[in-house]
Amino acid sequence: ILQVGSGSGLAMVFALLTAAIIWNLGTWYLGLPASSSHTLVGSIIGVGLANQFLAPAGSATSGVDWSQATNLGLSLLISPLIGFGLSAILLVVMKFLVRKKELYEEPKGNQPPPLWIRAILIFTCTGVSFAHGSNDAQKSMGIITLSLAAYAAAADPGAGPPNLAVPAWVIVSCATAMGLGTASGGWRIMKTMGHKIIRLRPINGFAAESAAATVILVASYLKAPVSTTHVISASIMGV
Repeated sequence: ILQVGSGSGLAMVFALLTAAIIWNLGTWYLGLPASSSHTLVGSIIGVGLANQFLAPAGSATSGVDWSQATNLGLSLLISPLIGFGLSAILLVVMKFLVRKKELYEEPKGNQPPPLWIRAILIFTCTGVSFAHGSNDAQKSMGIITLSLAAYAAAADPGAGPPNLAVPAWVIVSCATAMGLGTASGGWRIMKTMGHKIIRLRPINGFAAESAAATVILVASYLKAPVSTTHVISASIMGV
């Protein structure tokens, strides 16, 4: 966002967060796997355009750094395609190398898979969770830090550039909120991802989770924001 005055910073942060929360709650209620990353990016661009549109001078489009927006769009667009291709390749390779029939069978009734299969899937699922925190949680921490900076600028306009270091309590709060949100209501999305898109067998779950975790971790290393939801959805479709 460009052209942000100290007086409008808090209002802009409140507007973009409210819009993103409403959309995310709506898609969660319907059990739809929506991207929080796309929602945040869209909300940020929206308030940037609206802020400059209401300004006495300049055009609405001058409120957004379009070079940065383009880079974000490319990372959000390309990452699911990489996840799709990587999971498909990994599944084909594993079918040639791994012959354990239990990996290719659905559990019978309420009987759980063998312990060794559950251990493998817990390991890959943990990898996806870690990757998710390494990328998506950074966006939440950035928005909270932006709110703190906007408040500091509004409270003391002459204090100079605000401190943008992320406080420890923000990191802990974001990690706790993401964990509680997944534990309390994530089953709606899990049901859609694991049963409605495709009936996942252990081999499919292993390939999809491994590919998704790899793509997200590489993106985090490159400091590229990606959509965890889209990467995982594309990886599931790839298998």
